[in-house]
Formats: sequence, structure tokens, C-alpha cells
Amino acid sequence: MNRLHPRGLPDALAAHGTLVMGILNVTPDSFSDGGEHDTEPAAIAHGRTLVAQGAAIVDVGGESTRPGAARVEEAEELRRVIPVVRALAADGIVVSVDTTRAAVAEESIRAGALIINDVSAGAADPAMGRTVAAARTALGAPPVFVAMHWRGHSDVMNDLAVYDDPARDCAAELAERLEALRADGVEDDALVVDPGLGFAKDAEQNWQILADWDAMASHGLPILIGASRKRFVSALGVDRDAATHAISAYSAEHGAWAVRVHDVPGSVAAVRVGDRLHALRGPTR
Repeated sequence: MNRLHPRGLPDALAAHGTLVMGILNVTPDSFSDGGEHDTEPAAIAHGRTLVAQGAAIVDVGGESTRPGAARVEEAEELRRVIPVVRALAADGIVVSVDTTRAAVAEESIRAGALIINDVSAGAADPAMGRTVAAARTALGAPPVFVAMHWRGHSDVMNDLAVYDDPARDCAAELAERLEALRADGVEDDALVVDPGLGFAKDAEQNWQILADWDAMASHGLPILIGASRKRFVSALGVDRDAATHAISAYSAEHGAWAVRVHDVPGSVAAVRVGDRLHALRGPTR
């Protein structure tokens, strides 16, 4: 198998093929589940439920990144996220934190987060790369850093969806961010890439990016796919979770490290199918 895994996470995770990352939005305004888990007890309970359903990772987010969303203050993001991270990490759960702020990343790592999932790949906060690199030096391995393709914050990203070749352009722009992160001291074995489906991309561009897997794989790094319930999936006119599960199977077949989803059980089944096909077909194209 040609499936890449970052270094620093529990060894058992690498034995499970493509991982399922369950989404836990501790926000009132996320596009799919905003307000459902925006209290500390509800968020902690749902994080535990995601793991019971088969999620290998719980991704905690305290700021909505849906198109048009306004930013929240750093203090509010910390208030939402840190107690939930601390409680879930104390349970032994592998916690990821979805943030573009270095201060939130730093406090999350102190609270037990093993993954920082930055939709801006460090572009939104120049201190992010140095913060992650320093934490890895201090701790000996974690956190892992997910670097996503991004062109701007939620309030402007819909105006930035102009490409010559969506898959190749995104890969080239993400490569520039990876070089900046390396210059800040983040090593390749800490990095995961995400093509940023739905971020500064229209529906057709998202499908083109998924279809050109070689462009994503060109970085030689583990790949995270986040398509769950997004507008381009809903536009198919079918159940959005069922369509998400189909993308999860496709991603696993092509060697994705993880898929980030709202509905965990269906994607757990889907990635097992994809993993089986991936094992039989050999290295990804």
C-alpha cells in the first residue's frame, strides 16, 4: 500500500488505513450543525459519540469557516475550544483543532491536541508555523499540522474562485505555503495537505480537483479530504451524507490519509471499502 501517515500520532492509527475525522463544531453558526454542540457539555458528549461511532480523530472548531461567516474574537474562540479539547484529550481521544490562530493552536496543544488543522496553511497568522515547530521540538513529535489550500477568509473567498487549472493551480499555491512552513521549521513528517474543497472554489472546480488526484499527491504528503455536506455535494440532488460517503470511499481507494465528515458511521463503512480496493490495486497512480 502507498498510504502516507504523519509522524507523531499513536502508532495504532497507521494500522487502520484511511482514518475518519469526526467534525465537532463548537459554534452557533457553522453551515451544517451550528448551534447543536455550542455548549461545553454538549460538545464533549458529541465528541465522545463520534469516537464511539468509529471516528479515529475528533476535529474541534470554534470559528465557522462557511462562506460569508464573520470572524470571532480570539478570546471567544479560546473559550469555546479549550475546555472541550482538554476533556476529550483526557479521555485519550486524538483531538485536532480547526483554527487559523497561532495563540489558539498553542493553547490547544497545551490542552492535549495532537493535530492543528489550519484552513489557511499558516497564511492567516504568520506565527503559526513557528508555533507548531516549537511545539514539536518541545514535545518530541506532535502536533501534526494540516495545511489546506486557501486564498482568503470566509467573507471574501467566493470572489476568489478563478483558476486556469483548478487542481494544478491549487497544488502550486499550496506548495508555496509548504515551503513557507518548512522555512519556519515545520518538518515534512509533521505535514498533511488538504486541497480545500469549497474554499474559493465553485462546484465544478471542486470536482475537477477531486478527479485529478495526481495533483494532490504531487506533494508526497498525507492527504486529508473534507467534502462533508458541502454545497457542491448537496448540488447533486441526492442525500448529502450518502454522497459524502461515496467521496470517502473514493478518497480511501486513492490513498487518502483521512476524511473529515459530519456523519461518521457511513464514512467508516465507506473507507473500509475504499481501503480494500486500494490494497488490491497497489500504489496510487
